[in-house]
Order: sequence, then structure tokens, then C-alpha cells
Amino acid sequence: MDFATLIGAAAGLVVVALAMLRGGSPMDFIDLTALAITVGGTAAATLMHYPLPRLKAALRAVKTVFRSGGEAPLETTATLVGYAERARREGVLALEQEAEYASDPFLRKGLTLLVDGTDADEIRAILESDLAGLEGRNKQAAAIFETMAQFAPGFGMVGTLIGLIQMLRQMNGGGALGLTMASALLATFYGVLLANLLFLPIAGKIKVRGADEVQRRELMMEGILAIQFGDTPSLLQEKLSAFLPAEQQAVRRPAYRDEEE
Repeated sequence: MDFATLIGAAAGLVVVALAMLRGGSPMDFIDLTALAITVGGTAAATLMHYPLPRLKAALRAVKTVFRSGGEAPLETTATLVGYAERARREGVLALEQEAEYASDPFLRKGLTLLVDGTDADEIRAILESDLAGLEGRNKQAAAIFETMAQFAPGFGMVGTLIGLIQMLRQMNGGGALGLTMASALLATFYGVLLANLLFLPIAGKIKVRGADEVQRRELMMEGILAIQFGDTPSLLQEKLSAFLPAEQQAVRRPAYRDEEE
């Protein structure tokens, strides 16, 4: 679970709720008609804008917003260094079992290609193609939520205009003008709130999660290729340290026994 997402969402809702309570009752900010115009209009426009398979993929990507970022780069580096140690002692074919039980599909594919004796250029081309596909899917998912963030305030304004038209038609009545005006403004409120507290943050988090996953897979790819080239475990660790945060790059493991001998 990603606590940053939960804390951010909760903090945003608390701030908005406190501001609402200072002026009166929270019920003053509930208007089903305004909400239906804003949410329904945004959903309708998004359906018109994107094909259904892309929308389904974007909804699946929302799960990454609430999940933790997966295995840390330092842990992935340690795993790859362990593979290098075993390959150095027993040969590359010894990694066949590691490939079979690897939980990450990208790592499993890379190890399988390595064990099968695939040329280094071919391995890089295949894995880079996978990376490009991942980047493309993440960008598409984020773009959908950015589009929704653009639509939501616009449909909020549509709701406001509808309310204003109704208000002007009731000018002679007088008594209902305040309620009609409040309902009109609530549509804009909903649109701005959805755009800035839901759609844009989700789009941003999908981009961040996607970038982290791409970097982690680039680390895996470079590690797999280094093992194929026969790099020593210590050299492999030096190469992969470029993918680590600055505070972790200074961490060094003890010298390897096979290198000392």
C-alpha cells in the first residue's frame, strides 16, 4: 500500500471539509443535479474521446496509484549480483532455474533469453521493445486522466450556466434565486475539485510509477547483459550503482571470494 497517496488524498479532503464547515453545513455543498452534470458529462466526453480498451487499461493502471512501488532498486541489484555470482561459479545455464521461478515477468524473459544463448543485441532489442511498450501504456493511461481533468471544470461550468439560466427565468419569483445560484456554483466547485484532487494527482502518480518501473527494468536489462558479457559480480554492482539513489551508491558489499582467489 502506498501511504503517500492515502495521506495526500485524506489531507486534501480534510482541508476542503474544514473550509466547508466554517461557512455552514456540509449538506449545503451536496447537489445531485450538479454532481450528475459534472461527473456524467466528464464520463461521456471521455468515452467519446478514447476507445474502450484504452479506458479499461487506464482503470487497471489506477491500482498502481495505491500500491507500493515494488522491489527497490537496491534489492534488484542484489538479486542480479547474486545471479552473476552463480553464473561465474556454475555457468550461465545454472540460471535456468532462476528464470523459471523469477516473479517479475520482465526479469523472467531476460533470464530465459540469456539461458537460451540469445545474442546480446537481440536480448537488448527484445527487452527495449518491452520497455517502449510499458512507457507507451503508462503515457496513455496518464493522458486519459489528464483529459478528464480538462473536461471536469468545463462540465462544471456547463452546470453553472444551466443554473444561471434557470435563475434568470425565476427573476420575478425572488425567493428561489439564492438556492438556484448556489446550485449553479456547486457544479463548478465539483468540476474543479475532481480535476485537482482526483484526476490530475492520479495522472501524475501513474507517470511516477511508470518511470520507476521503467528504470527498474532498465536496471534488470543492463544486469542481464552484463552477466552475458561475463562481468564479475563487483563490476556488475559498479555498473548498476548508477541506477541507485545517491545515498545508496556509497554502499559496497565485501569482496567476492572467487575474485579474491
